[in-house]
Amino acid sequence: MRQWFALKCVAILGVLGLLAACAQSPQILSVQPKVSGGFPHTGSGQTVTLNVVDGRDDNVIGTRSGTASATSTITVEAHDVIPKLQAQAENALRSMGFNPTTQESGGPSLTLTLSELDYARGSADEPLLGASQLQAIITAKVENGSNTYTGRYTAKRKQSYAFKPDWDTNNRMVSELLSSALDRTFRDQQLANLLAR
Repeated sequence: MRQWFALKCVAILGVLGLLAACAQSPQILSVQPKVSGGFPHTGSGQTVTLNVVDGRDDNVIGTRSGTASATSTITVEAHDVIPKLQAQAENALRSMGFNPTTQESGGPSLTLTLSELDYARGSADEPLLGASQLQAIITAKVENGSNTYTGRYTAKRKQSYAFKPDWDTNNRMVSELLSSALDRTFRDQQLANLLAR
C-alpha cells in the first residue's frame, strides 16, 4: 500500500513537472500583421521602390518567465516576419495610390527597418497578476531625388494576466503590435507627401 502511494505521488509530481515545463517551453511565433487602412491618398500611380529589412540584434524578442531562461524564449524569426511586413507595406502603398516594387526604379524609395521588437516583464495593476510589456519600433526612410525623410514609429502594449499567455495569445498580441506600428508609419502625412513629390 505504501509503495502504491509513493508511486502515485511520483506520478503526480511527474505530471505537474511536465505541465510546468510545457508552460515555460520556448515559443516560435508566426505573426500575421495587417494594416488597417485609412492612409493619406497622395499617390497618382508613382512607382515606389520598397525595401523591408530586419534591424534587430536577435530573433529572440523576450521570455515568458521574464528572466533570461532559454526554456521560455519567445522568438520571431526574420525569415518569417520580414516578408509579411513587406506584403502589408505593399498593401498600404497601393491603398495610398502608389505602385510598390522591389526593383530599383529611379523614383522615390522607401526603406522600412524593424528596429525593435521586445517582449518584457511589466508591472501588473492588481496583486496576484503578472504583466507583459511589448514594444515594436519601425524606422522609415524615404528618398525622393535630393530629399530625404526619416521617421520612427513606436507601438506599445501592456498585457496583464493570471496565467502566462499561451502561443495563440502571444502570437495575436505581437501581430497586433506590429500592425499598429505599420499603421502609424503609413499614417505619417510627411512620409506620404515626400513619396508623392
